[in-house]
Amino acid sequence: MNRKTLVLPAVIGLLAPALAACGGSGSGDGDDAIAVGTTDAFAISKEVPAPFDPAYAYDSGSWNLLRQTIQTLMAAPRGGGEPQPEAAEQCGFTDTGNERYACTLRKGLTFSDGDPLTAADVKFSIERVRDIKIKNPSGADGLVSNVEEIETQGDREVVFHLKTPDATFPYKLATPIAGIISKENYPKDKLREGFEISGSGPYTAKQEVEGDHLVKTVFTKNPKYKGEFAPESDKVEMRNFADTEAMGKALKDGDIDLMTRTMSPEQVKELGGGSDEKIDLVEMQGLEIRYLAFNTDAPTVKNKAVRQAMAQVIDRGALASSVYGATADPLFSLVPTTITGHTNSFFNKYGNPSPAKARSLLNKANITTPVKLTLHYTIDHYGPATKKEFELLQKQLNDSGLFDVSIKGVKWNTFRAAERDGEYAVYGMGWFPDFPDADNFLAPFLLKDNFLGSPYENSDINDQLLPTSRREADRLAASKSIRKIQDIVADEVPILPLWQGKQYIAARDDITGVEWALDASSNLQLWHLSRGVSD
Repeated sequence: MNRKTLVLPAVIGLLAPALAACGGSGSGDGDDAIAVGTTDAFAISKEVPAPFDPAYAYDSGSWNLLRQTIQTLMAAPRGGGEPQPEAAEQCGFTDTGNERYACTLRKGLTFSDGDPLTAADVKFSIERVRDIKIKNPSGADGLVSNVEEIETQGDREVVFHLKTPDATFPYKLATPIAGIISKENYPKDKLREGFEISGSGPYTAKQEVEGDHLVKTVFTKNPKYKGEFAPESDKVEMRNFADTEAMGKALKDGDIDLMTRTMSPEQVKELGGGSDEKIDLVEMQGLEIRYLAFNTDAPTVKNKAVRQAMAQVIDRGALASSVYGATADPLFSLVPTTITGHTNSFFNKYGNPSPAKARSLLNKANITTPVKLTLHYTIDHYGPATKKEFELLQKQLNDSGLFDVSIKGVKWNTFRAAERDGEYAVYGMGWFPDFPDADNFLAPFLLKDNFLGSPYENSDINDQLLPTSRREADRLAASKSIRKIQDIVADEVPILPLWQGKQYIAARDDITGVEWALDASSNLQLWHLSRGVSD
C-alpha cells in the first residue's frame, strides 16, 4: 500500500472522521505494547512539583496522561459531541436555571487498587481542586470555582449546586480537573508531588524516570475499570523525546508506532509527500490556538494604544504561511473559526496590516516611538517552530519602525511561573481547549483570577456577557453575547490571537484506531489504538 494522508473533516469544531487508518482490525497483545512518541517534557522542579495532580495539572500534555488513568463523571464520546456519562450512569440538570446538576454513579465502581469508589470520593476530589491552596497555582481551579456546594446521597448519588447558571458544566465534569481520586493517595490540603498517577480509568500507569525527568509511561489495562470505554490494547507506552527529530527517527526506524505532538511543519510536509510507504499521516481540524498575552499593568503595554498598534502591524497570514505552512491558518479572534459564536473581530476592527494606521494610533495616544519591548516565548513546549515564529514577529514589528523588539526563549517550567508572576510584559502562549465551546476560549483568559494571572478585567464581560451566555443551553442562542465579548477583546487587546492549528498523527500502517485517538481538543484517547496487520 502506498502511504497516503488521511484527512478528517470537522463540523462545528467536532471531529467527524471520514476514513479509517490503514491496517487490519485486531485486539492488542499485552506482550506487544503500542509505543507512542511525544515531545512533551515533564520534570519535577520547585516551580512544578506535581505535574500530574488534577489540582495542579492544566496543560494538554499532562492531561493526555491523566485521561488514560483517572476517571471522570462525564466524557466526550468518540467522534465528538456533547459529553456522555462515564463513571456516571446518568447525569443532568434537575432545574430550569442550569444551577442544580445531579449524577448517579455506576454500580460497583472501584479504584485500580480495589478500594470502592463512591459519591464521597467525587465530592472530595472536586472540593479539593476548588479549595486547595498552593504556591504557583496553575488556574486549574477555575473550571470548578462556580461549584458552591456538593451534596451526596448514599454511595451513588451526587448533586452539584452552582453559584450561577452554567450550561457548560457537563463539559467541565469531563475534564481531568474533575477527575475522581482517592483520599488515600491524594492529600486534601497539599499536592501529590512527583509523577505518580492513580485512579479508576481504563489504564493504570507506571513511570520511568531519569533524574528529575519523565522518560516513559507504561499504561496497562485496568481489569477493575467500569466505564464507557473498551481499551483495544492491553498495554500502551508513551515515550518522551527531547526533540521532533529524535521522535521522527524512532517512528521511521520502527522503535515507536505512532507520534503526535509536537510534529514540526517540515515533518508534516515530508510525510504528507509520501516519504515512507509504511507510515500514514492523519490530518484533522484542530482547535489549538496561539496568541500573544499582555500584562496590562506593565508600563510598556499599559496604554492600550501600544497593544492596538501591535494588532495593526502583525501580519497573521504571513506568520502562519511562512512558519507553519499548511498546518496553520491565521486567526482573528480568540474563538476558532469552527466554534459556534466565532467572529473575525480583529479583522473587522483593524483590517489588513498597516504600519501607517498603527503610527496614527500611537500618535493619538502620545506614545513615543520606537516602543521598546521584549517578547518572551517558551523553547520546549510548543515545538521547534516557535523560535522561528517569534523571529518573524520581531521582524514584522521592527520593520514598521514603530517598535524596538527583542525576543527571549525560556524553558517551560521557568516560563510558566514567571508569566503568572507578572514578570513578562508580552509573551507567547498556546491554548488547547478544555472543551469545544466558545466559553472555554474566553473565560479562562478574561475572568478574574484567570489562568494567565492577567490583571485585565472588564466588568461588562465578567458581570453581564459571560453570565448571560452561560444561561443558554442552546449554544447558538449564546452567540450574541459571545460575539460582543470578542469585539471588546479586539478593542482592548488584553490578548492578541495569531493562528489556529491543525492536528496530525503519524502512525505505522499496522496501527488501527488512529482516527479516533485524538479528539478536536487535542486529547489523546489511547484506548482506541490496536495493532492489526501491516499492508
